[in-house]
Amino acid sequence: MLHEQNVILTVRTSASPRVPDDEKVTIDAYNEIFSRVVVTFGYMESPNIPKALILGRKLGWKFDIMSTSFFLSRRSLKPGPRQGLLRYWQDRLFTRLARNASDATEYFHIPTGRVVEIGTQVVL
Repeated sequence: MLHEQNVILTVRTSASPRVPDDEKVTIDAYNEIFSRVVVTFGYMESPNIPKALILGRKLGWKFDIMSTSFFLSRRSLKPGPRQGLLRYWQDRLFTRLARNASDATEYFHIPTGRVVEIGTQVVL
């Protein structure tokens, strides 16, 4: 199934603490169906995707956040076969730390009802 409009969204972090709103969003339209949006946040800014996409409206881009689907990837880490005590301990620690990491949906302030997660399992 191909959606009416498909956007590949790239989020970048700038070396400056803040990025002015007029420099935050760039849009490259490849054709009527596909486009690429690059959103740049400063390293001191909290990345808020819906607010940044609203800035894209000033560039002539039309979208409705509540009819937009966001496809995100999620990796599930599993410890691999034991290869010595230290290796096993490191895998378990890394797996637990990764499990406690913040969710991308919350971090980018994306509406949870608009998210489709595609997951993979990675064996360490």
